[in-house]
Amino acid sequence: MKKRFLRDIAEIQTGPFGSQLHKDDYVDVGTPIVTVEHLGCRVFSKQNLPMVSDTDKSRLSKYVLKKGDIVFSRVGSVDRCSFVDQKHDGWMFSGRCLRVRPSEEVDSLFLYYFFCLNTTKEFVRSIAVGATMPSINTKLLGEVEVVCPQIEEQRKIADILSKIDDKIEENQKINENLEQQTKALYQSWFVDYMPFEGIIPEGWHKGTLSDLADAIICGKTPSTKHSEYYGNEVPFITIPDMHNQIYAVSTERSLSTVGVASQSGKMLPRNSTCVSCIGTAGLVCMVAEASQTNQQINSIVPSPDVSPYYIYLLAKTLSDTIQNLGSGGSTICNLNKRQFSAIEVLIPSVESMQKFDKTVGPLFEAIHINQVENLRLAELRDTLLPKLMSGEIDVSNIQL
Repeated sequence: MKKRFLRDIAEIQTGPFGSQLHKDDYVDVGTPIVTVEHLGCRVFSKQNLPMVSDTDKSRLSKYVLKKGDIVFSRVGSVDRCSFVDQKHDGWMFSGRCLRVRPSEEVDSLFLYYFFCLNTTKEFVRSIAVGATMPSINTKLLGEVEVVCPQIEEQRKIADILSKIDDKIEENQKINENLEQQTKALYQSWFVDYMPFEGIIPEGWHKGTLSDLADAIICGKTPSTKHSEYYGNEVPFITIPDMHNQIYAVSTERSLSTVGVASQSGKMLPRNSTCVSCIGTAGLVCMVAEASQTNQQINSIVPSPDVSPYYIYLLAKTLSDTIQNLGSGGSTICNLNKRQFSAIEVLIPSVESMQKFDKTVGPLFEAIHINQVENLRLAELRDTLLPKLMSGEIDVSNIQL
């Protein structure tokens, strides 16, 4: 297999400089412009996408994306990238990104997967400059050597891996739809149900989060001096694990039984709700299995007669409250367990919550099953990736 420098098989372009496009130029309706935070696994995240006007898009046409482009982070996590598919053709990229536009000599999706290899990611990180904020530029990225088999083999490899990612994306879309259904049901049962402002339905009452909970637990990080505290037995949830997850089915770290024992009273049972309350506050996820968290997270263990799904969906509405209570005039949120427990909420009747459980429980179970399947699919893709790229798995007889 031939090795080619990226600069010889692709055009590499830096995004617009700050002098060309300012934050004030963003509009409410227009063309999305992706930046580092929107680089996901193959596809872009759509959260908090800035938009630019048609006038600015025309003025900055040099920075318009088209199908087959690959967008890289230029600063910070320089090994992150996303692929531009047909749905995102015509979007733009920011000055914090680099665009790679492959030539006809290389399959663009194959090239994207080449940059998903751990060895390629490690190399990109190693050539980045800057200790506190790593960065790369067009020249540095152009130095990456790409292993290029014959074009038909490239397409077969890309096709195998993309079919796995297609299924992952399909499951994610299903889960997004299922969660929207649960939110609509929550709105119908517990918000729109209120006939008149200030009148509480019979059997409902005002209370606090602590009134919904068997316990409210603030997590704790075991001492990193004791390596035996960490292992593979119990998931250890931190704020990065909560992003874009309904259930925390995967975590960066896990605790050993020794580590769990060192943190008496910190264990969370399945279907507890975790809420980030320090720094990036207001993120919410549910516990998929017995887990622990760090001290940036307050968790609600539901009382036996309280719907865990009601708590989760209620917590999703409390982001602004948490930010306001925890900021205290500061830009950094820090909401302690006492403040969190005392947040005032409306508590529905036990009967209504039990009926709600029966209605939305199957939806949440389907969400969990899809998340677990996606985890397994991602593991399969990541196992196949280096074997396909190295030629260890022969694809020559595969018919597309």
